[in-house]
Amino acid sequence: MRVAVIGKGGAGKSVIAGTMARLVARRGTPVLALDSDLLPGLSISLGSGADPVEPPLLAAVEQDERGQWGWREGMDATKAAQSCATDAPDGVRLLQRGKVAREGFGTIIGASKAFWEVGQGLVDAPAFRDWTLVGDLPAGPRPTAEDWAPYAETYVVVVQPTAQSALTGKRVARLARLQSPEAEVVFIANRVRGPEDVRHVEAMTGEPAFASVPADDGVAAAERAGVAPIDHAPDSPTIAAIERLISALTPAGAA
Repeated sequence: MRVAVIGKGGAGKSVIAGTMARLVARRGTPVLALDSDLLPGLSISLGSGADPVEPPLLAAVEQDERGQWGWREGMDATKAAQSCATDAPDGVRLLQRGKVAREGFGTIIGASKAFWEVGQGLVDAPAFRDWTLVGDLPAGPRPTAEDWAPYAETYVVVVQPTAQSALTGKRVARLARLQSPEAEVVFIANRVRGPEDVRHVEAMTGEPAFASVPADDGVAAAERAGVAPIDHAPDSPTIAAIERLISALTPAGAA
């Protein structure tokens, strides 16, 4: 399973992506979680601890005499993914683009270049052929348009029952279909309080809801506390709904 989770900021992308990664790993499948968001989110939802101050991918790249970033000698996209990913609970491996520091974006330019190259390399990397890949993309349409998740065979569009969330969802879905015509695009109605909310999301997006995830006090409390929902509220309706989502996305005969 190779998925990229996209949508509006605050729609719940990181919770869904992080929980999916943990649950798939518990099924015995190796999982690489790919965090291209410049803001904190996926590491919290995974329960992997604080984001590193310096992006690990900086260790895989260097600048030449013209200031251009490239791989260090002996390094490539596969080796960078293997060596620069960090451990997360349940055996998940987490690869991060990096987070913007006070000094600005310039501190992670090299890591961003490496992360983009890793994404391209994962499309047909033999070492990751049997891995599940779960990407959490930054909010809005630009990351999808810039092809930050070419490995995705399924784009999961997360939409809350609000007009702004639905509008962004429609835009990123259109871009995903243009960028990756062979990929499947599915809509998830998130934080819904009943069938009316699901129908509302469907009416606003013009798309059927592949699955729905309920509004959940346990998950809200986990987010307030800055801990992984799967650890804070493991028996919550949200976790159960994401488990069902994984089963619906998993190819027949897989774990």
